[in-house]
Amino acid sequence: MATGRTHRPATRSRGIPEATVARLPLYLRALTALSERSVPTVSSEELAAAAGVNSAKLRKDFSYLGSYGTRGVGYDVEYLVYQISRELGLTQDWPVVIVGIGNLGAALANYGGFASRGFRVAALIDADPAMAGKPVAGMPVQHTDELEKIISDNGVSIGVIATPAGAAQQVCDRLVAAGVTSILNFAPTVLTVPDGVDVRKVDLSIELQILAFHEQRKAGEESSADSADDAEGAAPPAAAKPHRKGPDGDVPAVMPA
Repeated sequence: MATGRTHRPATRSRGIPEATVARLPLYLRALTALSERSVPTVSSEELAAAAGVNSAKLRKDFSYLGSYGTRGVGYDVEYLVYQISRELGLTQDWPVVIVGIGNLGAALANYGGFASRGFRVAALIDADPAMAGKPVAGMPVQHTDELEKIISDNGVSIGVIATPAGAAQQVCDRLVAAGVTSILNFAPTVLTVPDGVDVRKVDLSIELQILAFHEQRKAGEESSADSADDAEGAAPPAAAKPHRKGPDGDVPAVMPA
């Protein structure tokens, strides 16, 4: 069976833009759902709506794959599933190690979607000696002292970091030194890596802060709309009070407390 160490996806050599690569998993998820319902073909408009993009962007993305669909018929669902899976490198086995088996790391270890998407959790690793040998998701946790040997023995090229922020860079350095070239970082910190190593960061607190921003903006818009409705029936404002001159220009006659 092929491993992540010896086989790399074809996307970069084919010149597929990074923005397109980022959307391919969205298309694959939508297509997989259609495949599970035994839907044979799908139009660009239907697939774009399911993936949350516009149809023109979808057709442009698929043109990089050499897939243009058939007018009046659409795209063959099963073929697109295969085509996108191949481009993403999911038609082969990608052994993954998860470092940091706290609550988040344990949740990731128990996630059932890895295997169905071409990823095999090869090892669970933690620095706490008390965790060594403890089963999580049916696998015994191994100590970080074994990290380099585990990576070498399993041909691992993808590492997942779910440690506290203070330990993340040291773990990252050891992963890279052992041959890992792609890292998924869940630790709330920015990692420094050499050229040739890819890092994807997942920061739940940042995502929540972005949602809080949008919630605040929506609340502000609703408040403004309510104020405008109240003002429609209000009496005209009283004449403005005269201003007096201050050392820096006009100053309201009544200053706020």
